[in-house]
Amino acid sequence: MKKITGWVSAALLGTTALASAEGVVNLYNWGNYTNPEILERFTAETGIEVTLTDFDSNDTALARIRQGGHGFDIVVPSDTYIDTWVSEGLFQPLDREIVTNLGNIAPQWVDVPFDPGREYTVPWAWGTTGVIVDTSVYSGDINNIELIIDPPAELQGRINVIPEMSDVMAMTIYYHGGERCTTDRDTLRAVRDSLMSAKPHWLALDYGAVDSYAAGDFAAGIYWNGASMRVRLQNDNFAYGYPATGYPIWMDNAAVLADAPNPENAMKFINFVLQPEIAALISNFARYSNGVTGSEEFMDEEMRNAPEINVPAEQAEAGRWGQACAQDVNDIHTQIWTELMQ
Repeated sequence: MKKITGWVSAALLGTTALASAEGVVNLYNWGNYTNPEILERFTAETGIEVTLTDFDSNDTALARIRQGGHGFDIVVPSDTYIDTWVSEGLFQPLDREIVTNLGNIAPQWVDVPFDPGREYTVPWAWGTTGVIVDTSVYSGDINNIELIIDPPAELQGRINVIPEMSDVMAMTIYYHGGERCTTDRDTLRAVRDSLMSAKPHWLALDYGAVDSYAAGDFAAGIYWNGASMRVRLQNDNFAYGYPATGYPIWMDNAAVLADAPNPENAMKFINFVLQPEIAALISNFARYSNGVTGSEEFMDEEMRNAPEINVPAEQAEAGRWGQACAQDVNDIHTQIWTELMQ
């Protein structure tokens, strides 16, 4: 889930215009999430060039596609949003005559509740959302969301929060003892009050913050596990915590848009990333797990024991898969989030 800004390239091209001609596929993905080597190899193998445009949140991506006239072929939303994309007719079913590598999807990721049998989507990457902390600044327990919503003095004014509503709302709801899609007004009121009182202690709401953390600009925040690993590889003062009150587990998934200008090329790209070696390139770059069988043998050694990737046994039970909430619940979450962003 997750993040360099602004690749708009045809396998490292420099144009800002989206191409819609034969021999091109237009990918719309999270920022700093796509290994450029994948684009180069796909072009070398197929002759199809890839343009890559980034987005910063699920809500941004959904709003852009709803507007139409976008020119994109493939999008990579998170599991909790898939039902909305499908119900609004924004995806087209996978062409199984082209997407022949579906058998490479690991068994546990095939019959998923957000896309049973993988009719529309394929795995891109999966991970967790937790807390990142500079342990040279704060030496206490980092498996604690209070560090962000009721921060100690040493962290105040040095906190970054990813601008991803579903993750931030979920973690705060869990902290207050609720479930992700709770309709309990007292719980939701407490969530709203906690976030509003916490915001003055935050320095930023920024998704592309790896370099800023590594440079010491931020000392703590809500962040994704793979991005947190990338921070630690640059600055080993940072550690990743799994809030004991609950933290999200998510999967991002690639799908071909219903109005894709290059659907056949898009299906070829979808099939390409299901190869174990290519899936491993996704993981080695963004530092997240993927859902493709056999990719492990191609992954970097440091991925195999990374504490951000391998959840400690004592924190495993606190992880919770997301769920698509009813529209009335989403409306309440959006109201709280809109107020927070003002």
